[in-house]
Parts: sequence; structure tokens; C-alpha cells
Amino acid sequence: MPFADVGEIRCRPHEARVFEHGWQSWSPTGAYRWTDTPPRPADATIQILAYRPETPVPDRTFQGEGLLAIEPGDGSVELWSAPSLHEVPSIRVREEAGRLVISADGPVRHHRAEGGLGQALRDWAGTMAEPRAFPAVPPMWCTWYGYWDKVTDADVIDNLRLSERHGLGADMFLIDDGYEAEIGDWLEARPGFGSLERAVDAVRGAGRRAGIWTAPFLAGHRGRIVREHPDWLVGGAYAGRMWDQDLAVLDVTHPDAAAYLVEVFRTFAAMGISHFKLDFVYAGALPGLRREDIDPIAAYRLGLELIRQGAGPEATLHGCGAPMLPSIGLVDVMRVSPDIAPTLHPKSGDISQPSQLGARLTGAAREFLHARWWVNDPDCIILRPEVEARAEWAAHIEATGGLRGSSDPIAALDAWGMETTRRLMVPTATEPS
Repeated sequence: MPFADVGEIRCRPHEARVFEHGWQSWSPTGAYRWTDTPPRPADATIQILAYRPETPVPDRTFQGEGLLAIEPGDGSVELWSAPSLHEVPSIRVREEAGRLVISADGPVRHHRAEGGLGQALRDWAGTMAEPRAFPAVPPMWCTWYGYWDKVTDADVIDNLRLSERHGLGADMFLIDDGYEAEIGDWLEARPGFGSLERAVDAVRGAGRRAGIWTAPFLAGHRGRIVREHPDWLVGGAYAGRMWDQDLAVLDVTHPDAAAYLVEVFRTFAAMGISHFKLDFVYAGALPGLRREDIDPIAAYRLGLELIRQGAGPEATLHGCGAPMLPSIGLVDVMRVSPDIAPTLHPKSGDISQPSQLGARLTGAAREFLHARWWVNDPDCIILRPEVEARAEWAAHIEATGGLRGSSDPIAALDAWGMETTRRLMVPTATEPS
């Protein structure tokens, strides 16, 4: 739909602050003064990977995805938002002759609130989701930030033993990217990884829960799906380039592709895996030609429902790189920030990309979602000596109520890192902030 004006505010624009809510986990989110330059993608690939690809933002414009709020400077908050989680418009604000003019490419709700931006956001979040109880989630240990895509089954087992020895309290061990043969070929192990069954059996044999990473809606061009089942792919959908290859999108409306998706998660569940980190799932909501003529958000939600069908009703679904509003009610845990990294600043200068700064800024701006929509995941605790500004990262994690998860090789921690990690490894808060 084309953008149409939906409202205006008469105020001094330079005294106003605008809250932009990003499309997915990695999309920058925060409040900015009118004179600020909000974060924007560094290149076209990042626009696909971390922003909303179909609605790039014009110059001198602020834009929120499903939510945009303005503090005019008089103590009130004007908020425009999606009418439901099934329809998520892009919402813009521009200046015209001393007025702030709001436009959107779909229906919006509007209301005016008092009490400040924080309270307005908390109240709004409560209107978008059915109330539910969020039990405390115990802390975890994750392979990614210590071993990257070279992880082995021995690394998992070694850190399982070290966690026990040092009393870190990790209840779940998450095997992240690097175990799989190719993106999309989740049931085939990378030869250098070893045995997934061996790692999972060791974790469960120690009385801990096992978790696995997938990017369930992606198919890498080197993989079996693209080569053998091109009819399973969304026509015309390009999910970007990662892992040194172009990425296609699985069409979950194709019966055979849907059956494959269910079978992947059913197989993992039968191995004893109960926590499923679902990464890069923005791909499921990309536009394109699907077997069934449904809109991208409906296709995305269908994909999550198929994953639940395979994983089982008691499994934990953990979204990442995930469209925020369309995931409500379908995931239990949600990454609410870009990835952390050992460096303070992102290499590209774009805070949607891995860095401590980006993870801190967007994670703090989305703390209001915790225990209202899901359990927030602010990303992992990494505190080994080479991590820049590690004390500041520890303070950020401590200030959140969300998921705690160490991702250092435990043997690489010094005394401060070990003590601080142990202190931070506590269950999630059960009440919203």
C-alpha cells in the first residue's frame, strides 16, 4: 500500500523525541531527538538481513515498524501502532512547516498518553498480547561466541563438565551454528563436528536440557534443498548473503516443504532436544511467490506453527532475527537486540550488526517487552579478558530481567570473568519491568 497521512502534531519539532521500533530482533530501536540521525543500514545486504527490506526509509524521515511514538515536549506521548499482530504497517513522521506529519502504509491505531514514554510503551505492549504467566527460565550455556562455526561435540561436553566443576548453574546447553552440513540440511552433521547424538546424550545424561540452533526458513544455495527441491522455495525471494552463499526462502505453504520442516523438529525432539533457537527467521516474512496465496506475515506465522507441531507443545521456541509483532504468541523467548560481539563498536558502523554498543542500546529500549510478550533474550554473557568494555556489558545484562546465558569457553575466563559470570547466571524475572 502507498503511504497516506494519518495524523499530525503541532509542536516545536526540535523539542520532540521520536521512538522508532524496529521490524525484527536486530533492527535498531530507540528514542531520538528530531535533530539526531537515527541508525540506518550500511548497505543493501544489511537492509535485508536486519531491517525491513520492502520499506527503506527516506532521508529526513523517522520510521517505526508497527509502532512509532512521539514525545512533543509537553509531557504527553502520541503513539501510532499496528491494529493487530497480523498487520504491521510501516509508520513515518516528517516535518512540514513546523508540524510533525505522520503517515503509514496500512491501518493504524492512535492514542495519546500521559506519564512519559516508558509508561506509554508498557501500557501499549499490554494491549497487543493476551496476558499469560511467564515461568522463570534457568540460565544456559551456548557454543556460539566461543567456538563460532567450528564447534565440535567435544567442545560441548568439555564445557558441560567445566560448568559443573565451577558451579556456573547452566541448566541448558545450546548447540549453535556449526553442527550442520549446510544451511537447510539440518539433519546432516558437518563432518568436523562429530556426533550430535553424542553431545545431546551427554547433556541429558548430566541432568541438563539440550538446545539446538537452526535457521529454519533459509536454504543455502550450496545445500540439498536448493539443489534437489527448487519447487520448495519462495519465488523471487532473496534473503541476503551469509555463509559465503546466497540465501533462498523455504515456502512453508508447499506441502512437501512443510512436511520437511515438521520432520526436522520432530527428529530433534525425539533425540531429547527441548529448546529450539530459531534464527534468521525474518526470511519467513519476506514477500514472494508462494504455493498458496497468503500474505508474508501469515506465511511467517504458519511456519512457526509448523515448527511447534514438530517440536511439541512443551518445547521452548526461541526467536532470533525475528519479526517482532508477528511473533507474539508463537515464541516463548525472543532476542530483542542485535548480536553481541567481543568489540564495542560494529565493524560497519551500523548498530544492527554485531557489537556490544548495538546490543546494549536496542536491548535496553525493548526491556518493556519482557514478561509481556515473551521472555526477553538480551544475548549472551561474554566476559573473557579480550572482550572490550566487558564490565559495561555485565552491567547491562544485570539490569535486564531476561534470559541469562554464558557463551565463553569456560576455560578462557579469568577470575573476574568467572566470578561475574557465576553471579549473573540466574533465572529470568517472572514479572514485567
